[in-house]
Amino acid sequence: MSDVKTAKLEKSEAEWRAQLTPEQFYILRQAGTERPFTGPYWDSKETGLYRCAACDEPLFYSDTKFDSGCGWPSYFAPVKEDAVIELRDTSHGMVRTEIRCANCNGHLGHVFPDGPPPTGLRYCINGHAMVFEQG
Repeated sequence: MSDVKTAKLEKSEAEWRAQLTPEQFYILRQAGTERPFTGPYWDSKETGLYRCAACDEPLFYSDTKFDSGCGWPSYFAPVKEDAVIELRDTSHGMVRTEIRCANCNGHLGHVFPDGPPPTGLRYCINGHAMVFEQG
């Protein structure tokens, strides 16, 4: 997948702070994490498209969403392979794969190899990192 340097949309910290809610800024720009079962969309069953809350890029279709029981919205695939950037994350004393928006480099969450078919992946995404477009 892509490297973090390929992000297409760049803004200053002040511009991001003015655009995003405090929760969105914490997650998308500071790589924060919302507590499980507290953010939007973790239990949503609506049909539509999940977009990046920072830049509106399409990220996940609702038909790839599944109930993983982890407390965050989970998907088995992004809308397209290059919609997200994968990065090695060694914070918190473990090795994980961080997921960022390929367009604006906003932190979305992590991907794990314990998802359902057909991919076997679980994209565990912070709800505040996304906006939902019903459809």
